[in-house]
Amino acid sequence: MFPDHRPRRMRTTAAMRRLTAETVLRPEHLVLPMFVSDAIAEPREITSMPGVYQHTDVTLLRAAHRAVEAGVGGLMVFGVPGHRDPTGSAGDDHDGVLNRALRALRREFGDDTVIMADTCLDEFTDHGHCGVLSVDVNGRERIDNDQTVQRYVDIALAQAEHGAHVVSPSGMMDGQVQAIRSGLDAAGYRHTSILAYAVKYASALYGPFREAVDSQLTGDRRTYQMDPANRREARRELDLDLAEGADMVMVKPASLYLDVLRETADHATVPVAAYQVSGEYAMIHAAGDRGWLDAEAMMDESLLAIRRAGADIVLTYAATEVAERLGS
Repeated sequence: MFPDHRPRRMRTTAAMRRLTAETVLRPEHLVLPMFVSDAIAEPREITSMPGVYQHTDVTLLRAAHRAVEAGVGGLMVFGVPGHRDPTGSAGDDHDGVLNRALRALRREFGDDTVIMADTCLDEFTDHGHCGVLSVDVNGRERIDNDQTVQRYVDIALAQAEHGAHVVSPSGMMDGQVQAIRSGLDAAGYRHTSILAYAVKYASALYGPFREAVDSQLTGDRRTYQMDPANRREARRELDLDLAEGADMVMVKPASLYLDVLRETADHATVPVAAYQVSGEYAMIHAAGDRGWLDAEAMMDESLLAIRRAGADIVLTYAATEVAERLGS
């Protein structure tokens, strides 16, 4: 009797659907990005990212406890300093906001959760770029790749010293992973891992993040972040970071680059992370606030899609809430 094949048999009940699911989203797959600021006395909600805050030193720990209790796999910390300068000196300052936060989190949680640090300069520079500016032979102001890489080494060493299990160079500078690995090893931090932002696009989806870190950026980052038109280039960047010693690799953003994420996952020999960035998070919440869709269901579906495309780890500002739903 027609039809001979009935795939719907595998969808008849919720229990059957759970049993036959090809992709699973669990709390331990999620990492929560967090912001800690020197410039505030009380937590400040980021207007373009409902439910996300710039934290004080105290409230960062409270939010971290909630996330860890929900079962999230890790915490990625970004610092918002009270002082900025051309070289981002607050990034490796012993008493700088990010290093204080790392010390406090490591003291609080030990090795019970993975503490990750953003290893970049954009939050700390007075020009908002991810590197050190210099003037080239033609008189044009550029990001100096090699000076910037040395600053990344300095920052990574400080982050490892103050408790980060994972340093995360996100600036897309050539040679950054190799330089950081060599610097960490020479200083005795051989067990500190590197999560390389191997494939990071110059995306329009980062707008709310710039509010979150009080970015001083004017212009754009197209001379060092990848062109959204390019797919093959992602493979080249991946291969270079793997050869330089990356322990994990990142694709950023996630939802508009699922094709790139899939290819990265197919070729990587290390765990693959994907970052659901601020604009992705904000769009889902904005549509939900207007009643155009169910924001919680859309968030869960979007994260499942990122996992289905090949991400072992997903960074999302919704990590705590999603983990709580998954565990309920």
